[in-house]
Amino acid sequence: MPRVLIADALSPQAAEVLARRGVALDVAPDISPAELLARIGDYEGIAVRSRTRLTADVFAANSRLKVAGRAGIGIDNIDLAAATARGVVVMNTPDGNAITTAEHTLALLLACARQLTAADRSTRAGKWEKQRFLGAELYDKTLGIVGCGTIGSIVADRARGLKMRVVTYDPYLAAERAAELGVERVDLNELLARADFVTLHLPLTAETRGLIDAAALARMKPGARLINCARGGLVDEAALAAAIRAGRLAGAALDVFAVEPARDSPLFALDETVLTPHLGAATVEAQEKVALQLADQMADFLLLGAVRNALNMPAISAADAPRLRPYLRLCEQIGSLTGQILSGPLEAITIEFEGQVAELDVRPLGAAALMGLLAHRLDTVNMVNAPLIARERRIPVTQSVRERSTDYLTLVRLRARAGAGGLEVTGTLFADNRPGVVQLDGIAIEAELSRHMLFVRNADKPGFIGALGTVLGAAGINIATFHLGRTARGGEALALIVLDEAAPEAVLAAVRVLPQVREARALCCM
Repeated sequence: MPRVLIADALSPQAAEVLARRGVALDVAPDISPAELLARIGDYEGIAVRSRTRLTADVFAANSRLKVAGRAGIGIDNIDLAAATARGVVVMNTPDGNAITTAEHTLALLLACARQLTAADRSTRAGKWEKQRFLGAELYDKTLGIVGCGTIGSIVADRARGLKMRVVTYDPYLAAERAAELGVERVDLNELLARADFVTLHLPLTAETRGLIDAAALARMKPGARLINCARGGLVDEAALAAAIRAGRLAGAALDVFAVEPARDSPLFALDETVLTPHLGAATVEAQEKVALQLADQMADFLLLGAVRNALNMPAISAADAPRLRPYLRLCEQIGSLTGQILSGPLEAITIEFEGQVAELDVRPLGAAALMGLLAHRLDTVNMVNAPLIARERRIPVTQSVRERSTDYLTLVRLRARAGAGGLEVTGTLFADNRPGVVQLDGIAIEAELSRHMLFVRNADKPGFIGALGTVLGAAGINIATFHLGRTARGGEALALIVLDEAAPEAVLAAVRVLPQVREARALCCM
């Protein structure tokens, strides 16, 4: 039974879902960093919100950990690179709080346009300053949305209901999707120049950090207002405060800050700002949604192998997981076979998918093949970090898909080059979805793969099979199945032999000195 630690305050329903699905769990919402390091080794999964930080030290302290889940969209508190290097799937819940965050954006938009917080403070102080708080209508104004993903799209829909014109900057927004939303795609400079209100809906990355700096603020339309419910590091707060004090901008509304909790900011002293303490996802409904969604995602992964909303691994739906499972095993096995036969540092890898397998999402299958190929060369390789390891070692990996296969319903072909040598292995699924090899280095050979195997490359001459059988028989090793193939009569031949037990090194040495034998290796393909 997999075990999960809930390390932050989540809705109690999350624990109920995990327990009901058959996952053991501990709930420690106030766990300290030191205690987390001491206990993390007991778990296959950990669920957090924004309080608990999952650092490289946390991932290094647990070789059992398989999944780290964030109840929410941002993963600023999770070291994604360290998790990926350790083979841990990192997943979030990008849709669970989308409506709540979009509604908070609209609330800040309205509050900023009408100076509601400053007016509230003035009224509570016994003043009646109707002339001071002259606001702005949203009707017929232009809203610029920077980042039109899930949340940005909801904001666009609500803004159009307020009869606003909407322009958006998002390099990944297709023209068809923009037409569906009723928004106009523009570049960032044009958006800043045209928009009366600018709202940000971007992740914080190396490319987006400091996106709205002094230069960007100077390009904004005079009298415009900025709203940020995304990530604090997107905006230069000092430059924003300076632009408001100078009268360039009419105001700003921020729910997020570069440093949180925000104890000090140049924006605090300005009446033209509306500031909230990261409340974008803070509704009862949103907290329940993200907690339930994360619990289901983690249970699906740990129990079924399904992957949803992962940031470092291709998605595998719960419906697709059973269909993918035999192909994942096939890809891992032919990768493992290749990795054990091929010697030397890997230089290039090609993976081809033909026939029925081409109808599937082959990204996880490619990762499985890489995992099998690298597993005999490196420690702690899995489907999450295998592609990263290949990139770090500058090993080019090429994948291709072809819908039709010639002789089989489905084929997976792996070509790998290492040093002066290379190897090509082609596999398929036999009856009952059993994985096997149908071609090895251009030689047709149909063989299922097993735990204890012997690979022999030999000259095709009489007497080989008898001599090999004699060596194995003398060692008391029984042959389960024997598969042969050759290039031509008298040419090069291959044998894949399934044994009832592993062949010790002394037996391999005896096989290698047989006159016909050119190469002999013990293989283990689980």
